[in-house]
Amino acid sequence: MKKPPGEEPDKRLTVTPPKTWAAGVPAVTHALEYSLDETSVRRTGVTLLTMNQVDGIDCPGCAWADPTPGHRHLNEYCENGAKHINDEATTRRITADFFRRHSVSALGRRSDLWLNQQGRLTEPMVKRPDSDYYEPISWHDALGLLADELKTLDSPDEAVFYTSGRVSNEAAFILQLFARVLGTNNLPDCSNMCHESSGFALHETLGTGKGTVSLEDLHHADLIFLVGQNPGTNHPRQLSALEQAKDNGARVIAVNTLPEAGLLAFKNPQKARGVIGRGVQIADQFLHIRSGGDLALFQGLNRLLLEAEDARPGTVLDQDFIRSSTSGFEDFSRHARTIAWDDILMATGLTREEIDDVRDAVLNSERVIVCWAMGVTQQTHAVPTIREIVNFLMLRGNLGKAGAGACPVRGHSNVQGDRTMGIWEQMPDSFLDALEREFGFEPPRAHGLDSVNSIRAMREGRIKVFLGVAGNFVRAAPDSDVTEDAMRQCRLTAHISTKLNRSHTVCGGTALILPTLGRTEQDIQATGHQFVTVENSMSEVHTSKGRLEPASPILLSEVAILCRLAMRTLDGKAGVPWNQFEADYGTIRDRISAVVPGLHAFNRRVARPGGIRLPNPVNEGVFPTTVGKALFTCNDWEMSQAPEGHLLLQTLRSHDQWNTIPYTNNDRYRGIHGSRRVVLVSPQDVSQLGLAQGQHVDLVSVWSDNAERRAEDFVVVPYPTTPGCAAAYYPETNVLLPLDSVARTSNQPTAKGIVVRLEPTAVRVE
Repeated sequence: MKKPPGEEPDKRLTVTPPKTWAAGVPAVTHALEYSLDETSVRRTGVTLLTMNQVDGIDCPGCAWADPTPGHRHLNEYCENGAKHINDEATTRRITADFFRRHSVSALGRRSDLWLNQQGRLTEPMVKRPDSDYYEPISWHDALGLLADELKTLDSPDEAVFYTSGRVSNEAAFILQLFARVLGTNNLPDCSNMCHESSGFALHETLGTGKGTVSLEDLHHADLIFLVGQNPGTNHPRQLSALEQAKDNGARVIAVNTLPEAGLLAFKNPQKARGVIGRGVQIADQFLHIRSGGDLALFQGLNRLLLEAEDARPGTVLDQDFIRSSTSGFEDFSRHARTIAWDDILMATGLTREEIDDVRDAVLNSERVIVCWAMGVTQQTHAVPTIREIVNFLMLRGNLGKAGAGACPVRGHSNVQGDRTMGIWEQMPDSFLDALEREFGFEPPRAHGLDSVNSIRAMREGRIKVFLGVAGNFVRAAPDSDVTEDAMRQCRLTAHISTKLNRSHTVCGGTALILPTLGRTEQDIQATGHQFVTVENSMSEVHTSKGRLEPASPILLSEVAILCRLAMRTLDGKAGVPWNQFEADYGTIRDRISAVVPGLHAFNRRVARPGGIRLPNPVNEGVFPTTVGKALFTCNDWEMSQAPEGHLLLQTLRSHDQWNTIPYTNNDRYRGIHGSRRVVLVSPQDVSQLGLAQGQHVDLVSVWSDNAERRAEDFVVVPYPTTPGCAAAYYPETNVLLPLDSVARTSNQPTAKGIVVRLEPTAVRVE
């Protein structure tokens, strides 16, 4: 067993020029170096050779789709996926002795990187109200303690059940069923903080909250937009799909405030040209847009398309599609022509010529896909922006046909599956009705709490119990100090986790750590070796089956923990067969078949190579909106603005990071090595603000409540970002994002539009 590091990694910063291409041989080298530092050669071979293969382990990283069976490479994974799966497969272990040596207070002063490097959790632990240390507790007593707290609540709505995209469909279904039998819809999840805006906008305009494209569509598009997205770091296997699209003649337009390496060029390490050649240029056009300017960009494009139709009637817009499948076109058309070009150019920071070039590319394309991620969704006006993207797609009929459509790219493995299984505080009555028919109980109908509202409720003392299933809620959430203070108001906090993270150090009166199996590990129950299922960004549901020996012989699966907790808490209420569910996950899928549309005969169909593609009504020409057609919308022009002397800050991941957890202090694609406390600022802004390269500054956010939110001691790095915009890594900068700074309608935190000023760091006397 490898020994966990005892000291924090050195944080001396060095800066090199940012890379102009992604992947290649260095990606393979770094993946193997990290994997072999975490685990053995044999275990690395098991994980990598079965990863994303039929009957293998689904990557616990991003939610990018797999090629069809028979078209998958032997090494069907990316650098980050290899790191992520072997970070979980690590041979480092945390035992009771670790918690005897480290108090909760001391652990709270450690970095996210150090906490993660300590290894896998191996036994249940409890922190009592009068103690600063975790101590061992049996599974029976731990689940009894949690069940007793839940049973003594004055209302089920005093509990919150949070989950991330790491959980399986089976565990997600069990969690939402348990919560609703208990009597609450308080089911926040990580989607509240990443793609909630997409769900609201797509559901309103198209009648479904999911994307409409497949991997095959991407391969055969004529034109692909990548908006507010960094595939090279956040979902690198998308680069392989873009490479194939380019080989088939597609053009790609990147819209981003930063010149991301993967959007410039890709060297596919599985091909000769990616090893010894120059690779493939991904972006044919790169629009360095101002943060939050995407709404104005698509408003400008839509106006140009309408004017092109005026000049050549019947040749530009898809009049048949607009007439037969949409509603609201006339109002939209009138409104779109009122958006002033001066406003569009000011909001985007682009030239009219650049936008005209994009229009020409659109007019020369029959099949167009728009992909977007959190650069779009984490803005105050995110929902109008996505509605405007839908307007853009509808104008030329780029919905419901091959090679075209809307593609929100999810950043976590099964976050979309969570929603399909009912993890949402606002599930529609149709889903709740199906639960009632199948299980014979009346689910609660009042909407529950999302992530932001859960923090507000905890802060106000309205939540007594917080249960987190996977994830790292404290570090994923905005307004870090407020979130931590809110968590400490709870009577009990509990986390079902594979590894140690910051959330375990922010405790309610009583705190539980409930260690669980990882996706890489064998899950043996009474009926034998179980598999689970997950859903990717393109609505494909497939199996995942662990291959490694568990990190500890007493670990329980997430399904087992939740089923046992339900039995201890509910005392037979609703007659749900929790014992049977734990013993045989196939029985869970049988019941899912009766509840979730599109998953009929779930067990039989998901066992086929490639699994199940869930139906999307848009691709059948059906739009289940309020009027039965796709809706054009009128979206007012908006612009993200910072006062003079301030910048618009976006938070982002480094390349050596997965969600809230850094794997090292490096970000080699951006040329950052040895430290994460950097702020990337355009050379123009460095000069205008009177700053200097290498200067230490505090980041201070500006918000209407006048409360000071400060992230201390960051190093200024001149970087070719859009003037007026800056960037820094999360979770270190989540402290700057006010809890009340959210997207309208979706209530999603606006981490890509934080107004900050940079103050020279005061000299501190130790």
